[in-house]
Amino acid sequence: TIPCLLSPWSEWSDCSVTCGKGMRTRQRMLKSAAELGDCNEELEQAEKCMLPECPIDCELTEWSQWSECNTSCGKGHMIRTRMIKIEPQFGGTACPETVQRTKCRIRKCLRGPGMEKRRWKEAR
Repeated sequence: TIPCLLSPWSEWSDCSVTCGKGMRTRQRMLKSAAELGDCNEELEQAEKCMLPECPIDCELTEWSQWSECNTSCGKGHMIRTRMIKIEPQFGGTACPETVQRTKCRIRKCLRGPGMEKRRWKEAR
């Protein structure tokens, strides 16, 4: 039998991904059919390729409910929080704030003689 005639392999293609794990291929052409029988040579090859790791952005949980005001009267503050689920890696987006604080105001605080006794009675 006369072997089939093949072109040289092409250059490898670019990796199929822009970061992380992907594949690349190369081809060759059949120049002429085999005189006797079929041509069983492979015309395409594929291999794995690896580029720098893909950036992983910060991921956070939802905000918690606002806490109660930290004072029973007068000016105070409330906070809410959220947790980091995924830390940023390989140049991914940084995490924004995880704690927020806001002002709150309950009724005015009473002042004057005998107020401590009155507050103690209210607390009971």
